[in-house]
Amino acid sequence: MALWLLACLLAMPARAHYIGDTNGDNEINIADINTIVNVILTDGYAFACDANQDGEVNISDVNKVVNIILGAEETAPTYSGTLPVMFINIDGGTSDITKETYLWADWWIDDLGLEGYESIGSEEDPHRLQIKGRGNITWRAYDKKPYRIKFEQKEKPLGMKKNRHFCLMAHADDWAGFTRDAVGFELSRRIGLAWTPTEKPVEVVLNGQYLGLYFLAEKIRVGKNRVDITEQADNETEAENITGGWLLEFDNMADDNTLSFYENDTAFTNVTYHSPEQLSSEQRQYLSALINTTDSLIYLKDKSSRAWEQYIDIDSLACYYIVNEIMDVLDAFNGSCYIHKERGNNTKLIIGPVWDFGFAFNRAVMAYYAGDETPMRFFYDNDTQFAQHWIKEIVKFPRFQTCVRKHWKAFYADGGTDLDDFLDQYLATIAVAGEADHLRWPQYKGDNPERRIKKMLQPMLKERVAWLNEQWGE
Repeated sequence: MALWLLACLLAMPARAHYIGDTNGDNEINIADINTIVNVILTDGYAFACDANQDGEVNISDVNKVVNIILGAEETAPTYSGTLPVMFINIDGGTSDITKETYLWADWWIDDLGLEGYESIGSEEDPHRLQIKGRGNITWRAYDKKPYRIKFEQKEKPLGMKKNRHFCLMAHADDWAGFTRDAVGFELSRRIGLAWTPTEKPVEVVLNGQYLGLYFLAEKIRVGKNRVDITEQADNETEAENITGGWLLEFDNMADDNTLSFYENDTAFTNVTYHSPEQLSSEQRQYLSALINTTDSLIYLKDKSSRAWEQYIDIDSLACYYIVNEIMDVLDAFNGSCYIHKERGNNTKLIIGPVWDFGFAFNRAVMAYYAGDETPMRFFYDNDTQFAQHWIKEIVKFPRFQTCVRKHWKAFYADGGTDLDDFLDQYLATIAVAGEADHLRWPQYKGDNPERRIKKMLQPMLKERVAWLNEQWGE
């Protein structure tokens, strides 16, 4: 029986696909079974040999390959052909990617002949990059992982501005058809915040394995085409130089680059400094004084005071607030809330750029699935675990309320909140790739992007805008 099966297997035509192609020779045949058996006998694990993707290499993977060869089982999904594909092959073929250590890899982008895109490198002539994990909850909780990448040289992937530093966002947690970041970023661009990251859809193949639909995003960092402020040196001591530039973040996680203070002398708060990355005692003292002084002025009992406006740019704050209010981001001003400041004693803290809309519309979607109607509320009026810093107090200032109304009325009148055409075009771009992603990751319910955008996100967005216009319009 075994000899008959072996003869049948050898006689079957090869079906080239990444699932089952455990030895990477672009064929699925008896050699792949031998590869799996060798891994089993050595009590090892190799990502490519985990044919059924259950985190183990055992006899079930042999069965999987046998069924593929015999045609009894479909091969796993692959890229859709409707978007460029980014191929990444890590040196040595390892899949042991961590958040701590960069790994070197070959990479190239194949535009598949699609209009409006341009290939970079090729399998025969790849470029080089370094890759590691990124994210907090998204890294820990999902098998579809996000990554941080650093190109060996400056590149212009997918037509974006030249840089070395990008992120591959997985959006495995996005119930809205991979759309929440795209909508939040578009609102930010339209309302005129100083800089908004660009994020482009791309399908990813890592070490020969199709990983699904990803989004190549510009990483937030100081630079001419990013957060355009003077780059401050690490361990700077000169009084004028330490006034900027600063790239900071209200952070819900603490690390070695975190400065902690007590908001209003009560709530423990983390501020991460991204640039500079290493602080002298002078820099640390300056930053601590800046944050604490701003905090004390925000919490003055006299809400007619304008003293806090000497430290925070009220217009950028109002625009940033409006974007997060439209998106109903429950953890806004808690984590991924970036702030920057140019050099100079008279420069102010600029709120932005925007980043991470992972908690957008969560109240509305819970109501959607429960069949309930949730009364509209301001995003900071919630009973979740998120401690939103400063904004709950700042909204008490009549000057800020007036500024919000001014920007809202101009934004609404110019059609900035009308995203119907944008969503139609976006959906047309990612719809087929979204379905391919769902075949790869069915556990994340990313199926039918059209229904998720048209029937869920779009109505929620319209309702939110209409309600906010009642609050801030004429």
